[in-house]
Amino acid sequence: MRRNVPTSDDLRDWDNRNHIHPWHSMGMEDADHLIAADADGIYLFDADGKRFIDGPGGMWSSQIGYGRREMADAIAEQVLKMPFSSPWTSTHESAATLAAKLASESPGDLNNVFFTTGGSTAVDSALRFVHFYNNLRGLPDKKHIIARQKGYHGSTYLAASVSGKERDKSYLDTEQDIIHFIGNVNPYIRPEGMSVAAWCDAKITELEDMILGLGSDKVAAFIAEPILASGGVIVPPEGYHKRCLEVCRRHDVLYISDEVVTGFGRLGAFFASEKVFGVVPDIITCAKGITSGYVPLGALLISDRLFAEIRAEERDSILFSNGFTYSAHPVCCAAALKNIEIMEREEIFAHVREIAPHFLSRLQDLRRHNIVGDVRGMGLLGCVEGAAPAGSSPEKQLAVDKEFGYRLDAKCEERGLLLRPLINMCVFSPPLIITLDEIDQMFDIIDVALGEVGSEMGVA
Repeated sequence: MRRNVPTSDDLRDWDNRNHIHPWHSMGMEDADHLIAADADGIYLFDADGKRFIDGPGGMWSSQIGYGRREMADAIAEQVLKMPFSSPWTSTHESAATLAAKLASESPGDLNNVFFTTGGSTAVDSALRFVHFYNNLRGLPDKKHIIARQKGYHGSTYLAASVSGKERDKSYLDTEQDIIHFIGNVNPYIRPEGMSVAAWCDAKITELEDMILGLGSDKVAAFIAEPILASGGVIVPPEGYHKRCLEVCRRHDVLYISDEVVTGFGRLGAFFASEKVFGVVPDIITCAKGITSGYVPLGALLISDRLFAEIRAEERDSILFSNGFTYSAHPVCCAAALKNIEIMEREEIFAHVREIAPHFLSRLQDLRRHNIVGDVRGMGLLGCVEGAAPAGSSPEKQLAVDKEFGYRLDAKCEERGLLLRPLINMCVFSPPLIITLDEIDQMFDIIDVALGEVGSEMGVA
């Protein structure tokens, strides 16, 4: 009997009726989501066969691109060999090998790897470990966490609590008693006449003042993305991270580097913390690019120093009672190992370092559009932020602030490019295998689309 193949209309109807998407609007019963039917390289294809450059890169994760046969083979081989083993009572070759590989590539002494199911659970586990660590040190009041406005760290309870994107919290509860935010670090919003160096000084002072105001005996950790990705690809001023680390060291505050986006080559390095920003944090969280999105996996790396402080023979019965059924999942770890093997064999990190200057040059060229307020990026991360020119009417300013991102995304989608709209911004992070020619195709589309959006909104 021949199986009935659902039509695009069937799929859209089932999706609208039954599928709750992430960040799902309560008014989305007639949504018109792209029906992705196929993928290859840097491209997605819809149900009608139309091809799109995947500008968001699988939500920051598609490092090696789509359609990799050897990834499918490695995943299938592990499924057939051993699809699951309990992380409570056993280990296996893929987990042990991957842990050793991550430790060998990590900065400093971050040699202890805890596997999770994704970025959110990696951040949650990191914060729980910080509290566990201070409890064993006899510092039960040292529990407060400092995070940053516009930072994003995940959707689980603690990860969402340390995320600083205001709109994400409109109707959801988060932990507030022990979570504190310092201001937006984006140099674009600095007061007129203030230098970037002075802006950096002010941000460092703000962090130290927060620690001193709360009491260093109360503050446990500072969590920061090297680049605030979902907040709008915010690149902090030069030297910012090193100075933040120095402040944390002075006050016995742990430094957590959330590399869920910046890890695994996005900035041209295995991990960006030390090689790009010159810091060796106490904890690193990672996910996304670890498997190039082929299967879910996350991890946190913890320094030997922290473990040394809490290890003792009399504590052999004390458990870090945190974990997941799918921690160190054999199939996910096998996929990660194959993904890393491909990236190293094809020298993808070096490729990113080689093409990133052209990517960033094309990005900077978009400033010539009157409707563009700012562009920013690093590696293969980029953002275009819309703003009405000075002197525009309040109505026009509000319209650009509310509609720019969605208008630009729609114009680009018409021409075969997907972006990620964020209110008055569009962000993008294409697969790391993108070529110079494909970068030009991508920015040619954005360039034309910006011209149309500016003209339609009266900001040509």
